[in-house]
Amino acid sequence: MNCPFCAIVVGEVPDHRVFEDETAVAFLDARPLFPGHVLVVPRQHVETLTDLPAAEVGPFFSRVQRIAGAVERGMAAAGSFVAANNRVSQSVPHFHVHVVPRNRKDGLRGFFWPRTRYADEAQAEEVAARLRAALET
Repeated sequence: MNCPFCAIVVGEVPDHRVFEDETAVAFLDARPLFPGHVLVVPRQHVETLTDLPAAEVGPFFSRVQRIAGAVERGMAAAGSFVAANNRVSQSVPHFHVHVVPRNRKDGLRGFFWPRTRYADEAQAEEVAARLRAALET
């Protein structure tokens, strides 16, 4: 299998990991909408939400819920945007949930998502560290 997210999950590809356990792995999106944009993926390779076994839906989304709180606290955001695509607009065919920090008048409108990049690896690691710290609070 040639899945970029599976390669991240097993540590074959470098990432800025925010969280991992037996259920999910969360890491910074390489092309974030805003700094702190995290992708949460199930460890198991499944392409869509409907492919995720029913018994794993609750545990997976409890991790998404925890990451959303950490993104808001860690990035001092007023809220967050949590979303997933199933096949259409899914750039990697491994189910993943976007958790994006949001603030009023942040420029995000509708479904126009102006993607950016971190200035460098140091900035990405600093953001990942803030989110890991927020998970501990």
